[in-house]
Amino acid sequence: MAAALGALGATPLSAQSVKSGIEAWQRSDYAAAVAIWRPLAEKGDADAAFNLGQAYRLGRGVALNLGAAQSWFERAAQKGHVDAQATLGLLLFQNGNQPEGLKWLKAAAEQGEARSLLVYGTALFNGDNVTQDPILGYAYVSRAAAQGLAPAKETLAQLDKLLPIEDRKKGLAIAMAKARTAPPPSAKSAKAKAKAVQAAEARPAPIQPAAATAPATPKVAGASPPTGSWRIQLGAFAQKGSAEALYRKLASNSALAGRQPYYVAVGAVTRLQAGPFASRSAAQAACTALKQACFPVPAK
Repeated sequence: MAAALGALGATPLSAQSVKSGIEAWQRSDYAAAVAIWRPLAEKGDADAAFNLGQAYRLGRGVALNLGAAQSWFERAAQKGHVDAQATLGLLLFQNGNQPEGLKWLKAAAEQGEARSLLVYGTALFNGDNVTQDPILGYAYVSRAAAQGLAPAKETLAQLDKLLPIEDRKKGLAIAMAKARTAPPPSAKSAKAKAKAVQAAEARPAPIQPAAATAPATPKVAGASPPTGSWRIQLGAFAQKGSAEALYRKLASNSALAGRQPYYVAVGAVTRLQAGPFASRSAAQAACTALKQACFPVPAK
């Protein structure tokens, strides 16, 4: 606290701005940044609440506390803060709460946020926790790809192989109409206002629904094979070969020791799953250890 007060000098705390906190953060004076943002966030400033959430998520200037981070993200998201909506949605999604995560990702996608467009669009295409709508899903992924998001470009290339040309045209027409009514957030404007902690270190990694993949699991002699009714889903692919390639890439990770891959055909898409795991929490722990976009699913 003394260090934070020293950094603020004689300027009254109430006179500090979100930008002042950004400047302190960029100097790596995280405690000072938190001291500036907290009273602003408590008064309802969405940018300050988002930044305070990032501080708690990263454990900078405060002890790492994901519960507190989520709470501040929610306060900012409820005010329409697009980065808060996207970050909250991704965190919830990656932690296994797909329905609630998709709710916030949809809100951010409607504001043109690229990562949210990709994840929500993929969910729409596959019908994962939302009503399936391949054409609208294609539209969302197209918008993300148009913003230069590399995983979105890869996913779009796969969707191009799955959807008939007429459906792709309909999807592109929807994408263009939505882009006119809700253009993507302006990075230039955000930088000029210096309102948010820089994305390079603050945002969670984007979920890659059509990620690339992983090596055969080594078997431990004498070990009992794992059992359970849970698996982890690692991606959805237009070609089974892509799913097999991802599993070859990941299978040497100790989190998958003794597990086996499952290639689940859903229409023209192959979902890559691995398991079994004894519980949902065990499956989620494996996802965390893999550092790979995935989520627990019940074995069917």
